[in-house]
Amino acid sequence: MSAPITVPASDSASPTPLPGVVALDLTGRTALVTGAASGIGRACALRLAAAGARVRAVDRAAEGLETLAGETAGLPGSVEPRLLDLTDLDAAESAAAGADILVNNAGLQLVRPIEDFPPDVFHTVLTVMLEAPFRLIRGALPHMYAQGWGRIVNLSSVHGLRASAFKSAYVAAKHGLEGLSKTAALEGAPHGVTSNCVNPGYVRTPLVERQVADQAAAHGIPAERVLSEVMLKDSALKRLIEPEEVAEAVLYLCTPQASFITGTSLTLDGGWTAH
Repeated sequence: MSAPITVPASDSASPTPLPGVVALDLTGRTALVTGAASGIGRACALRLAAAGARVRAVDRAAEGLETLAGETAGLPGSVEPRLLDLTDLDAAESAAAGADILVNNAGLQLVRPIEDFPPDVFHTVLTVMLEAPFRLIRGALPHMYAQGWGRIVNLSSVHGLRASAFKSAYVAAKHGLEGLSKTAALEGAPHGVTSNCVNPGYVRTPLVERQVADQAAAHGIPAERVLSEVMLKDSALKRLIEPEEVAEAVLYLCTPQASFITGTSLTLDGGWTAH
């Protein structure tokens, strides 16, 4: 009979201290954040700059970028506003050159039944939310590979894991982004590059606020009932997640302690997918 396994008294009395706190210092790193003029993108740009990164804040909304730039005084890092329409795919790829960190966040939404969904809008959604991230990743990888380090964080959604009616373009784009992110993870692993998705539920952003009216029309109910009866129906936590909460998850994936996390989806959905 083998001897029983015993735990030394010193282990139980004085546990080995945990490693140091997560390193949040991104000094010297260049990050590119799309859709940075508002919502999650704005929160990510500010959080990365607060950690010391030089942030290229990309958006097509000039006023929002100007406001963002004015909010960065005193931060360790910096924000450089870059006016860019992501439907210009060549320009998007060029903008990502030299980035150490890429946050693909820009998105748009239209809520309509498939038979009424405008084909041109479907095309635009897929261009901005799937093809543009591909081109941005393509533009960033040569620099990341050359230095043996890189972080790609793709803002997906619970709709990258689950479908909802009336959101064919958005759901298709987010499901495609999940696959693109995993492929980038597999190819980037030998080069020190990680690629992950962050999957929030409904976030308190202008995009979600605009959806309330669309959902009210689609379901034939008053706008005040949309949150409780439609948008948060499957969420265990009956509240919207704040953009700053999502930004903290994005920042964590850029730390050294997250170097073994790649090809996965970090779900911040209030228990939606626990059903």
